[in-house]
Amino acid sequence: MQRKSTLILLTSITLVIGLLAVGTVKVVGDAHRPSQSTVTTKKVVSKTKAKTTAKSTVMRTPINWRQSSETVAYPNVNRYPDLWIHVSLAKQRLYLMNHHHVLYTMYASSGVPTADRKTPRGTYHVQAERGKYFYSASVDEGAYYWVSWLNHGEYLFHSTPVDAQGHFIKSDAADLGKRPSSHGCIHLSVADSKWVYNNIKYGTKVVID
Repeated sequence: MQRKSTLILLTSITLVIGLLAVGTVKVVGDAHRPSQSTVTTKKVVSKTKAKTTAKSTVMRTPINWRQSSETVAYPNVNRYPDLWIHVSLAKQRLYLMNHHHVLYTMYASSGVPTADRKTPRGTYHVQAERGKYFYSASVDEGAYYWVSWLNHGEYLFHSTPVDAQGHFIKSDAADLGKRPSSHGCIHLSVADSKWVYNNIKYGTKVVID
């Protein structure tokens, strides 16, 4: 009888220890599993970061060849005495630079890469010649708000081209910021070219690459 009682007692102790072990494993496992609220919070944070990144750009999209390239104000050139211009032929962009910092980005279209229409690469400086309008019968195109940077009136920054009647050429306008379309000049939006005409000073360095 005593032996039977001892066996029952041992069996009960074994069962209790087994149950405790199972409970411990369950608790440890749950401790390392993220709660549903934690997972949801991470998803919300990720979406918020994505929205913030998407809104961080100030470039106007879609491109509007009549308006400014950015949705923020142009820089005050008087605050940046070392301002210079970088034109990227690969990106079809004009950058207003202060040392190595981009102040403002403009959509641009450079010359078609053929022997007679390509935009020359190199370092130049804004020249004295500028005007509100020109028309060239030799290429049957004109433009508004032009500023010379090479050969005193041959290579210019200017607006989307116009025809002999002063109407904007929509096919050229559609290329702005996307692909080369000029005869060597740098096409800009109407608003950007007007700003360049009014604000970029004589002697400003221009780097085209």
